[in-house]
Order: sequence, then structure tokens, then C-alpha cells
Amino acid sequence: MTFEQLASDFYGYENALTDQEKDLIVRLRAFLEAEVRPIVNDLWAKAEFFPRSILKGMAELGLFGQPWEESRQFANSAVFRGWCALEIARVDASAATLVGMQNGLVMGSIAAAGSAEQRAEWLPKLASAELLGAFALTEPLSGSDSAQGLRTIAKRDGDSWVINGAKRWIGNGSISDVTIVWAKDADDGQVKGFIVPTSTPGYSATRIENKQALRIVQNADIVLENVVVPEANRLQKSTSFRDTAAVLRLTRAEVAWAAVGNSIGAYDAAVKYASERIQFGKEIGGHQLIQDLLAKSLGNITASIGVVTRVSEMLDDGTQRDEHSALAKVYTTSRMRETVAWCRELFGGNGIVLDYDVMRFFADSEAIYSYEGTREMNTLIVGRAITGKAAFV
Repeated sequence: MTFEQLASDFYGYENALTDQEKDLIVRLRAFLEAEVRPIVNDLWAKAEFFPRSILKGMAELGLFGQPWEESRQFANSAVFRGWCALEIARVDASAATLVGMQNGLVMGSIAAAGSAEQRAEWLPKLASAELLGAFALTEPLSGSDSAQGLRTIAKRDGDSWVINGAKRWIGNGSISDVTIVWAKDADDGQVKGFIVPTSTPGYSATRIENKQALRIVQNADIVLENVVVPEANRLQKSTSFRDTAAVLRLTRAEVAWAAVGNSIGAYDAAVKYASERIQFGKEIGGHQLIQDLLAKSLGNITASIGVVTRVSEMLDDGTQRDEHSALAKVYTTSRMRETVAWCRELFGGNGIVLDYDVMRFFADSEAIYSYEGTREMNTLIVGRAITGKAAFV
């Protein structure tokens, strides 16, 4: 198999990847088409998680742990990792979310805030999919205000910590083997991270039912009742919410890439349908209004690829700041919402039937739009950079 430029990559950004990176993209596409696309609509309809074979296949491709020395298969760029997120999301956003959680939020927390010993112990197990991880920050009463509003408390007790509290919307929370729990230190009031095996007494998780976006992702409510965690499982370099924010900054740009991929998934489905559906005696792709919808969608996608490429280049060269990834998340998710709506419109009534794919991308866009920082919160991060004034409540 040889590398081919995506038709939706109108300006050919992906061609700038190295030959080694392109080789993995080719193998990733083949895996997604053979293993994920045939089952994804059925899993989405039933709200069932991926078979473990999918996780093992992703691990064998090296998707988990790409940035970290202990677990990566070869040196790679943030731009390449973004393209992986895009390629996965254009087939299924739930799969891209899974990789983002395992690779970025879970492994990223340990890589960024853990000791060398913790990195060596946990990263290889997560990279191989021996362990499935979850990232527990959001709470029932604390979301955008997590920096100050965490109610989950960790109290030092000798060589251990006792954690009490609750978490909500935790992806993989009901099926994970280990969860990164962020809690406020009862003594100094600072947020700290803990590696918590889900078999620990007092840890319980309940899947959130009736979710209508990213249905394959198993989001959960978590209760922590006198959960005892050894000091050895406290992320040793985690001393405040700044360390949590550093992890989110690393992953937010990849969420922006996934938003572009979700847009492309809807766009690809629309282009295909436009060449098949006959109305007024010809393919609807030959009608002016349909071409207008497709051209507007491609414009959004092309502009968004430019944004995410540049913000990932800045991560590679060490110049990316919070406001850069925040703007990328704001822009790409807003354009995604427009794009999936235009693409769904192109299908008419057929667009609400899962068989045509576009409705899945349409619904999943709402979750991508909201998680890892809402549009409003990210605009405030950008606004602070513009004006020098913090407008947070």
C-alpha cells in the first residue's frame, strides 16, 4: 500500500509528513477500514464499547504512548500525532476519543507529572493496552471551574492518602483498569494527581445511560469513598492545578485535530452520497445548491487543517501557550458544527438514518464541541491573552 493524499486535504498538508510517518498513516487507514468501520454503527447504536482486539490493534500500531520515550515506536512530531487523531476521527470520533484519553490524558498525566519510576512502571502497560486508563477531573458540581471548585479531597495519612469525593463524565470510567484521579489536598488546598487502580476498595463507577453522542465511549459517574492510595501512587511532580492544566494543554490541540477529522467524516459521506443520489434526473452532486454546501464544508475543513497544523508546529518548537491551543479548539469545533450540519442537510431525510453515517458525525460533534474546555471557557483564555485581563468569574 502506498500513501495517498486525502481528497479532503485540499491543500495537501499531510504530504509534509516524513516517509516513516506516512507509512504508519497508511497502516492506520487500513486498520480502521478493516476493523473499525464495519462495526462502528452497530456499536454506536447499542452504546457498546470496542472489542479488546481493537485496543490491541491500536497498541500494535503504536498509537498509545506516541510522545513518550518509554512507549513510542519511533520519534515523531506533534503534527503527525494530530494527523493520527484526524485519520481516526474521520472514521469514528469515539475511537479518536479513546486514543486521546489513553495516549494523552492518562499517559500524559503520568509522563508530565509522574516520577521516572512511575513512568517506567505504568507507561509501557498502558501503551500495550495491557491496562485501560481513565482521567477523572470533572465532578457533578465542578466542570469549567475545576481549578478552584474541586470537591474531591485527598487527606495524607502516613504513607498513604485517603480520597473521598465524586467524579462525573469520566470516559472509560466504568471499564478502566486504572484511573488518574485529581483531588484537592486537605492540608494545603492544592490539586494533586493520583494513580488509582479501579479494584481499590471504595472505588465504584456507574455508566451514564441515554447518552446521545460518542455513544461508544463509556462515560461514568465515579464515587470515591475512603479510597486508600499509597504515596507511591501520587503523581510525584503534581503540586497544583497548573500541572493538571499542562496535561490539558497537551491534549487540547489533538481534540482540535479530532474535530477536523469528524468534519471530514461527515464531508466524505456527503461527497459519496452526492455522487449516488439521483434527483431531477441527475446526481445531486451536479446541482448548484449541493455544490455550495460541499464547497463551504471544504473551506471550513481546509482552514481548520491550517490552524491545527500551525498550533502543533508550535508545540514541536516549544512556543505553544494555553491561548494557542484554546483558540484552535474554539475555531475548529465551531467550524465542525457548521460543517456537519451542512453535510447532514445534503442528505435530506436520509441524513437522520444511521446507515448513512452522517448522523453519527453530526451527533458526536456536540460532545467534541463541549469536552476538554467549552467554547466559552476557551474564548476567555484567548480573551485574556488579547486584553491582558482575566474575565473568569
